[in-house]
Amino acid sequence: MKILITSDLYYPTINGVATFSRNLAKGLADRGHEVVVIAPSQRGKKHDEVDGNYLIKRTTAVPFPFYQNLKVSLSPNREVKRIIEDFNPDVIHIQLMLTLGAATMRYGNKFGIPIVSTNHAMPENLIDNLKLLAPFSRPISYMLQAYGTRFHSKADFVTLPTQAAIDMYSAYEKMTIPMKAISNGIDLQRFQPGSPAIDLYRKFDLDPDRPIVSYVGRIDGEKHLSVLVRAFDIVRREVPEAQLLLVGDGVDVANLKVLINELELTEAVRFTGRVSDEDITELHRVGTVFCMPSPAELQSIATLEAMSSGQPVVAVDAGALKELCQDGRNGYLCPKDDDQAIANGLIKILTDADLRQKFSEQSLVIARTHDLNTSLDAFEEIYRDLTNA
Repeated sequence: MKILITSDLYYPTINGVATFSRNLAKGLADRGHEVVVIAPSQRGKKHDEVDGNYLIKRTTAVPFPFYQNLKVSLSPNREVKRIIEDFNPDVIHIQLMLTLGAATMRYGNKFGIPIVSTNHAMPENLIDNLKLLAPFSRPISYMLQAYGTRFHSKADFVTLPTQAAIDMYSAYEKMTIPMKAISNGIDLQRFQPGSPAIDLYRKFDLDPDRPIVSYVGRIDGEKHLSVLVRAFDIVRREVPEAQLLLVGDGVDVANLKVLINELELTEAVRFTGRVSDEDITELHRVGTVFCMPSPAELQSIATLEAMSSGQPVVAVDAGALKELCQDGRNGYLCPKDDDQAIANGLIKILTDADLRQKFSEQSLVIARTHDLNTSLDAFEEIYRDLTNA
């Protein structure tokens, strides 16, 4: 089958959309499908790029300053039209409703090609990164949801990564096209429990004999990492030897470093910056407990990766995180932006080895229900049904 995937966010951008889109492309190509991905160019000019076993068609793009490594294709219609005409896909899978997604939807509809559209984003993903929009967050949120409903209504099939994500979008009730929750999935062969080499601790200036609270993902405003830092300050009063590991990069790093300095936590906090795929795999095994303070997650691949690596989880009771962090089973759910509640959950896990072991085992059980191969099976079935293949 010839499958075209379009994503306005794609590797080397690091976030859930980019990670899932790349996993999907690689996984489908591994199964023998001919896969082409449309994504913005990191160089500015359009070019072709081979990523293992599939082709990426990079479109002309310019930097977007408010989001890590994000490039935006401002007028991609002509490029997208040419790619679709040349490749002539059996089915199209759109990951975002930005400029590339909109152009792909337009020409996919025009050429009568079946389209699957996946929604990975919440309005908060944009608003929390653009502080000037905060006073207008409610009307903007309504407008974005309305646009999303109109956009996805043009597809033949819509998916979201969790049932909670579907339930959050009441506007989708007006849509008559088929809709299904399909997990982003996790590569269970790659993310497994294990003991990292001592060199990894040295590389990132970590003490292997001290407990570590870890976070992996973008360091952007929407992730509410300032709440985690304030919670960690409380944790240190009970567990003074604790360390905080922040893996990733983003536009909020400078603000967080100021806060960390004000709280006199510099000695205990480590920023890794952008790291390789190999290091991410190993860093998920380093932590004692994983924390996700973001309230705007439609699933959270990073949390799934941590769970698959055997980590207990402390997360906020918002978005779709409750499907992964199940309160009292593999961690604790906390109210949004409640640094004291987050700290309490972290302290309980850090100071109770038996509890940590119990939560770790249950994280593995839950993670195994999100095997990437199961997700690939589900998408293949949808493609076959739409194409009568």
